[in-house]
Order: sequence, then structure tokens, then C-alpha cells
Amino acid sequence: MVSTSPVHKIARSVAEHPVLDRAAKIGFAARGVLYGLIGLVALQIGLGSGTGEEADKSGAIHLVASRPLGELLLWIMAFGLAGLALWQVGEMIFGSPETMERVEAAGRVVMYVALVISLLGLLLYGKSATSTDDQSKDLTRLLFDLPAGPILVGLLGLGLVALGVYSIREGWTERFMRHMNVTEARARSTVVRLGKAGYIARGMIAVAAGGLICQAALTYDPDKAVGIDGALRALADTPVGPWLLVVVAIGVMLFAVYCFAEARWYRT
Repeated sequence: MVSTSPVHKIARSVAEHPVLDRAAKIGFAARGVLYGLIGLVALQIGLGSGTGEEADKSGAIHLVASRPLGELLLWIMAFGLAGLALWQVGEMIFGSPETMERVEAAGRVVMYVALVISLLGLLLYGKSATSTDDQSKDLTRLLFDLPAGPILVGLLGLGLVALGVYSIREGWTERFMRHMNVTEARARSTVVRLGKAGYIARGMIAVAAGGLICQAALTYDPDKAVGIDGALRALADTPVGPWLLVVVAIGVMLFAVYCFAEARWYRT
């Protein structure tokens, strides 16, 4: 039975408020900026012209901060991502009845809240955003200190691999389009291609990161655990060489464009 209490009604009205809808669309665009910069840095690394920046969200945030009007843009991004997090809370509570959809929404809430905290830490206190590699190493060390630590680390790695496979499946089957309201045929075809490339690229990164965390579990070495930056750089060490990283970097940049398409056509 769906609750009809005053609190429930107020929460639903907030979740469906037009202001929150607009903020969520700004959040999708902000996500596009971050992924675009991650892809650009990864591409430079793959082509051997890296500037020392980390190819992850913390590196992207610092790149934005270093540009003219960067602080203003970071405030706008923080506002949009906060709105996107709140909107995802609404999706988690009032959205699809499917359990997996609600779990996905919960995961996005955690991710967006973490990004907002990083942005506010930099804007208000000048605190640098922690790289995903450092976060992964810290979490791995924490798990190693627990009973059955290596097993927990291994499960974390396998979870990331599963998440990557799920993302690749989402891209390959084009299931991500169930959330998009694109009616014009040519625009829809373009959005499908962008999302497909982007989801597959993100999935490959997650699989690489999960595999390295599993290796950390087997060797009892938390320094082998990596985040987005380490996973991307690991792709350059495969037999295919840096060209695999270049291909994935292009996929990430295409996903960034898809995020801007989400800001236009996502069903909010």
C-alpha cells in the first residue's frame, strides 16, 4: 500500500518540483563536464602527452578550478549535482517498482553526494579532492584490517567487475534508452551511438579496476588497488598497448556528450 501521510505527500511534491527538475538537468550537464575532462586527460595519456593530471573526477575538478571563472562553474556544478542527488532520492523512493532500478538510484545518490562534498570541500575550505586511486587504496587497507579482509577485498573487486559487465550490457543492449524521451529519429540514433560507446567504455574501466582490486586481494597488497585513473593507465599496459586506452578515452568523451543529451531528454 502506498503511503498517503502528509510527510509522504510533502516528500513527493519536493521530488517532483520543477526547480528540482531544472537542477537535475544542470547536474547531468555537470557530469558531462567531468567525464569530458576525464576522457581528455586519458586521451593525452594514451597519446603520450599527459600533463600530470589524474584521469578521474578529482583531476577533472582541479582542472575546472584552475580555469578562468572556474570557481563560479564549480558552484554551478555543485548546485546541479546536489539537485541530481535529491532527484535520485525521489527516484529511489517513488520511482520504478523494480528493485534493480532502486538500487541503481541509491548508488547514484552516494556517488553524487560524494562529488558535492568534494566540490564544497574545495570551494569552502580549499581542500583538494581525493583521487579515486587513493580512495581505493584507503578502502582496501581498511578492509584488510577486518576479519577475512582479503575475502572482503576480493568481493569488492568482483563487485566492481560485475558492475562493469552490467554497464557493458546496458550499452550493448541499449537499455539506457528506456530513460530517454527522444522522439526525432536522427537525434535518437545519435544519442544511441553516444550512450552505447560511453556505457561500454565505462564498463571496461570498472572491469579493469575490479580486476586490479582482486589482484590486491590475492597478493595482500593494497597499493595494487586503483580507481579510475589507475584503471585507465592499466589499459595502456595491455598487449594492445596505449591504443586501447585511446579507444576507451574516446568512449568516455562520447559518454560526456551523452550526459549533455541526458540534460536535454532524460525523463525527469
